[in-house]
Amino acid sequence: MDSWVRFNSQSQAKERVLRAAQYACTLLGYTLQKGGVAAELHKTVTQLEAHMSLTRKLLRLGNSVEALEAAKRAIHLSDSVLRLCLTISHLNRAMYFACDNVLWAGKTGLISKLDQDKWSQRSFRYYLFALILNLTRDVYELRLLIECEERYRASKSPPSAYPGNNGPADHLSSPSLPASPAAVALPVMSAWLRRRLHLVATVLYSNPPLLLDLLKNSCDIFIPLDRLGIYPTGKGFVGACGLASSVLSILTIVHPWLKLKP
Repeated sequence: MDSWVRFNSQSQAKERVLRAAQYACTLLGYTLQKGGVAAELHKTVTQLEAHMSLTRKLLRLGNSVEALEAAKRAIHLSDSVLRLCLTISHLNRAMYFACDNVLWAGKTGLISKLDQDKWSQRSFRYYLFALILNLTRDVYELRLLIECEERYRASKSPPSAYPGNNGPADHLSSPSLPASPAAVALPVMSAWLRRRLHLVATVLYSNPPLLLDLLKNSCDIFIPLDRLGIYPTGKGFVGACGLASSVLSILTIVHPWLKLKP
């Protein structure tokens, strides 16, 4: 099993490059269509996109085994939230790849009279569930890092720096003239929001693997949402999101330290 996983991982970089090229063709096709170019050129780009999609399906044969192995590793994680999210996510990925393999067999004619639309919708549903769980994991890890950063800042700050002692709320609550609650609350909420956004930005900036994974999953999730008709965004937006997430995936392959672990 381990030897198969090692062999299969060698094709991931090629698949990522083809994925980037496929979604670049999707974006190019949308641009050409909007620009009113010759129908023959648009047809050529569309056919190239379809060929790349079929080639990617060939390279993903056997990825279900790798996803199942990842699920077996994730089930032993000590953190219960990570264990739940990653295990179920990998299982959904395994089902997605299995459906994708069946779809490849139908497109190549190995399975005749296959309802390709049905299997395509089924595979994208599993893909969507996996992405939702991946985003849940990203948000959970972000929350843990934010709490850790808050504890660190609290340990380094003097007691007078805590809001509630001599913060902006106390200053605004005792003016010479009475102020409405909304006039008092708005500056306080605005200051709190700025602090939170600065804290999130600081945490993400200091943790590039989490930032890349969050961006990649955020881009990817629009693809199944569009294909399933849940949130249609159009080929242009899907092509841009797919291209962006593919480039981020290639970065994690070229620089393994950028890959979020576990």
